[in-house]
Amino acid sequence: MALPKRRTPASKQGTRRSHDRVAVPNIVKDPANGRFKVNHTAGASRDHKGRPIEREA
Repeated sequence: MALPKRRTPASKQGTRRSHDRVAVPNIVKDPANGRFKVNHTAGASRDHKGRPIEREA
C-alpha cells in the first residue's frame, strides 16, 4: 500500500477539508399555508407541480 513520503501539515489538511461541512438548509415561510418549508420545494401540502394535496385526517 502506498504511503506519503512526508507528513501533511495541519494547515494543508485544513485547506483541503474546508469544504467538508454540513450545509444548513434554507428555510422559508410558505405563503400558501404559512408554515415553514425548504426553499425551492413545493412544500408539504403540495405535489411536485405545486398543486394542493387533499390529505385524509
